[in-house]
Amino acid sequence: MAWLQDEATEGGTKVAVMGDDGEKFGQWPGTYQHVWGGESRAGGWMEQFFEALEENTAWVETIPPGEYVRRFPALGRIYLPTASYDEMTEWALPAKLSGEIVSLKHQLKDEGRADILRFVRGGFWRYFMVKYPEVNTMHKKMLQVSEKVHSLEKKVEGNPGDRQGGALDDLWAAQCNCPYWHGVFGGIYLPHIRTANYEHLLAAENLADRVRRGSQAWVEVNEVDLDRDSQPELVIEGAAMNLYFDPARGGSLFEWDWRAKKFNLLNNLTRRREGYHQTLVDAAMKKAQEEVGDENEEVLTIHEIVRTKEQGLEKLLYYDWYRRTAFIDHFLHPGVDLESFYRADYGEAGDFVTEPFAWQIEPLADGGVGVRLYRDGGVWVGEQFCPVWLEKTVHVGPGALELPVNYTILNKSAEPLETRFGVEFNFGLLSGQADDAYYHIPGLELDDRHLNSKGEIEGISELALIHEYFGLEITLFLDRPATLWRLPIETISNSESGFERVYQCSCILPHWSIRLGAGESWDVALRFVLREL
Repeated sequence: MAWLQDEATEGGTKVAVMGDDGEKFGQWPGTYQHVWGGESRAGGWMEQFFEALEENTAWVETIPPGEYVRRFPALGRIYLPTASYDEMTEWALPAKLSGEIVSLKHQLKDEGRADILRFVRGGFWRYFMVKYPEVNTMHKKMLQVSEKVHSLEKKVEGNPGDRQGGALDDLWAAQCNCPYWHGVFGGIYLPHIRTANYEHLLAAENLADRVRRGSQAWVEVNEVDLDRDSQPELVIEGAAMNLYFDPARGGSLFEWDWRAKKFNLLNNLTRRREGYHQTLVDAAMKKAQEEVGDENEEVLTIHEIVRTKEQGLEKLLYYDWYRRTAFIDHFLHPGVDLESFYRADYGEAGDFVTEPFAWQIEPLADGGVGVRLYRDGGVWVGEQFCPVWLEKTVHVGPGALELPVNYTILNKSAEPLETRFGVEFNFGLLSGQADDAYYHIPGLELDDRHLNSKGEIEGISELALIHEYFGLEITLFLDRPATLWRLPIETISNSESGFERVYQCSCILPHWSIRLGAGESWDVALRFVLREL
């Protein structure tokens, strides 16, 4: 109040505005007691603030912003920067730089160098779309849906309610900023927030397409630079499913929408290094050096208290070298086992995971579409690089909830080729440890069927991932029995209540040992079936 009085003018023409996040008024740790006073009769900050306003009504007036604008002209012209709060600009930087700028700011603050500190700025919000391809995918999906929804205004005249049917409401809900960034408070790392955004995006898209196309079954494929990287993606859209393939990155599938469920089956997050991970490692080392036995004890670093929701999280800091999507084609060295694959610390014998594929679009007689993705690559066998042709062909029927894919591998070498080939899928189904979300293999009782379980099973021809709460079942059929690896992809992220492990998706890798003579080929057929429970 003293500051406000110093700023006040005799004519009362100045306005002071303060805004903050709603969750800081009681939800965040320690804020309920501070803001509302808890059990204290004296009350908290909120009561004291309003009492101070009431006691000073002779010279301070509360006023809605709109009323102030109508009563008083502007003092001048300004332009707000494209920025958020200060920490957000730190988090937008690449992991290494993010850690460095935080350390630099602490150093300048400790040295009392406010004269320099006020000029130190971090990164730009939109770099989150570079730092996290998953953010970029969601953002570009949002732009695509926005274009569909807003194009309805141009196509249909008349009652706005009839024209848009609530599609704008879902689009605006999907433009909630929460999953489009990451810092200390979750963002893209929180699967339930991503799921909510995709649900609204698909609801808006369903309504827009229903106006454009009616209720008939349909499917089409287009070459679109969806992610704005100057290289086209293959966007298959239909009444039942959307499938987005990325030929430039292994011909992988990075979005698979079950439209009736308003659910992106590949909604997950790759394990990446974060600037704050070093804080966790340093805190664990300090704790070990001090021989602190209580796992719940808070560990002090120079600048902050580090809390962890479980012990040993620093040992789970694994980083992936490729994006966890689907139809990722692996050739594994002989020494690769489930554990090394889980840690992403293994040898890849082929050059198919991240390298570009060529493609061909093939219309089908049933009105569906086919996409053939192929690559002239190679596989290392010892010190010898064997040329290998790999082709995968996808067929999508109009209105179908099935996805058949045929693989062909050709040994183009003059020498025999002996290797292990596998196809990786990462399904983001939110509930790693829930009892109503599980694996099912006919005729086999799993020791642990939860979606965050890990294991190896031989001779598998059928596997289902089931989530009863969402009422969905994803079943994979294989025409050649495979050895199956299943493993969870879990990230370690920081939040206001401490470091935590977050289940992102269930990774499955059916793989086969193959031996091909010179010029010989090998093939396998995979078929996914989606079923509503």
